[in-house]
Amino acid sequence: MEVTIKEVVSKKDMKKFILFPHKLYKDCPYWVPPLNMDERTTLSRKSNPAFDFCRAKYYLAYKGNDIVGRIAGIINEKYVEVWKNKYARFGWVDFIDDYDVSKALFTAVENWVKENGMVGMQGPLGFTDFDKEGMLIEGFEELGSMMGIYNYPYYPEHLEKLSYKKEVDWLEFRIKLSDAVDEKIERMANIVKKRFKLKVLKLKTTKELLSYGKEIFELLNNCYKNIFGFVPLSERQMDYYPKQIFSFLRPEFLQIILDKDDKIVAFGLTIPSISIALQKAKGKIFPFGFIHLLKANRKNDKADLLVIAIREDFQGKGLNALIMTEGYKTYVKNNITVVETSNQLETNHKVLSLWHRFNAKQHKRRRCFTKLFNSKTGDLS
Repeated sequence: MEVTIKEVVSKKDMKKFILFPHKLYKDCPYWVPPLNMDERTTLSRKSNPAFDFCRAKYYLAYKGNDIVGRIAGIINEKYVEVWKNKYARFGWVDFIDDYDVSKALFTAVENWVKENGMVGMQGPLGFTDFDKEGMLIEGFEELGSMMGIYNYPYYPEHLEKLSYKKEVDWLEFRIKLSDAVDEKIERMANIVKKRFKLKVLKLKTTKELLSYGKEIFELLNNCYKNIFGFVPLSERQMDYYPKQIFSFLRPEFLQIILDKDDKIVAFGLTIPSISIALQKAKGKIFPFGFIHLLKANRKNDKADLLVIAIREDFQGKGLNALIMTEGYKTYVKNNITVVETSNQLETNHKVLSLWHRFNAKQHKRRRCFTKLFNSKTGDLS
């Protein structure tokens, strides 16, 4: 049967776009559905401040009346300006195991980005680094996480057949915790704390946490600026993300390190794992989804370490040890026995070396694929 590609142009189409993975992964025990309301907000031109400098097209693939795939194409003008690459992005890509379907989806996006002057395309990537990124290529029988993409093993096979090649990989680790932090790490943390006159900020309320929101995201802009594909957050985004992310966060799971002038020099952000709760919620907050999420947030033996950020002038000075020591105390206090890291670039050796000090196992690998449309490099310089 012929594959038909239709652009998403209405609210009804967008609902189909968001719900298609629920059908595709219906019987998959490893897929963790996002909240439908979060997907709508992220994909909305009215709600997402990334559209101040991004353009996007969304497409659905049909066979007859059945939806068999979806994809988003994104042109991030700020990325083009900062990295001097005329590369577009693809994301929100899902399809049945049919090469005609994946080819039709990618051809639609490639044609659009070519018409807009792009010379290549990368992905899976989102509008910003706070969206899910990286196609799973190892760890297909591992439970997904709130911040990670899950996909079937045939996805990367289709990408390679479509002439997409590896750009970079991200690694993820599962850390099994003992009853106390390693003495060597704790000793190093105390030395670092004393040497640089650092303080650990203890937050008690969400309101207090939100008051540090902008400074936290300014720090991210500072320390992630040279990380693959990172685009500095705008003022509007730094107002937007704290409300999105911190509103449900338990303050004790955010470790903030201050210098002698009470400025943030580093932080580590962890949340109790909500993967199983999201599976039970099936993308819906109401009528009962929020109950599963609240329970997971309050009583859990697993957690997701979302990010560690250290100000540029303090990198390489042992602050990782201080953040992990403080985080470990929170984990033990809350009976957390397993922590799963977020994506770690395979080239970020400073961070990767940290996990060797713990009982850690690399259990997932994700890939960013790139395709150039012709012989040009995309370099604007």
